[in-house]
Amino acid sequence: MVDSVFKTLYFMEFVLITLVRTSQTRPYRRLEMAVNRTTKSDMILLALSGIGMLVPLVYVFSSWLDFADYDLLDWTGWLGAVLFAVAIWLLWRSHVDLGRNWTPALGFREDHELVTGGVFQHVRHPMYAAHILWGIAAALMLHNWIAGLTLPGVMVAVYLSRVNAEEQMMLEQFGEQYEVYKQRTRRLIPRLR
Repeated sequence: MVDSVFKTLYFMEFVLITLVRTSQTRPYRRLEMAVNRTTKSDMILLALSGIGMLVPLVYVFSSWLDFADYDLLDWTGWLGAVLFAVAIWLLWRSHVDLGRNWTPALGFREDHELVTGGVFQHVRHPMYAAHILWGIAAALMLHNWIAGLTLPGVMVAVYLSRVNAEEQMMLEQFGEQYEVYKQRTRRLIPRLR
């Protein structure tokens, strides 16, 4: 019974995070990019992450993965639901703060600005933080070795493969301004002051 509650909550939050992402990226998706450093391996990893996002839905809507279920205490599912809600808010806020500076690939728009306000004043990569929180939420809500652990694994892999290239690109584009920003912020977890 509780398992179906968490599956339902997971699906509802999945729909919400998808709506946030779609509504916030639609206006900027087709804007020209002045610089695009996306590689083929980057595109492959992003495609795999899309598949990784769908695996939990297979678990939610079918019994195909039930053989890999595990038991956790009920409170972990509620914690997961809260973390997913935080991830949704963080992804939304990141998009709002970036505005037209958001790009679907590693690159820059014409007149790209370094965004250091809003959630970016606390962490340099709040979108990656949101996606990793989403992955952790999946593991806590969907007590299944495959459905619960595929998403966090994929999210961490995307983060690890892209973050250094992204930061190098930002350093090349913004120089000292980005270096100062790096000194005052952390990548994913805000500093406790």
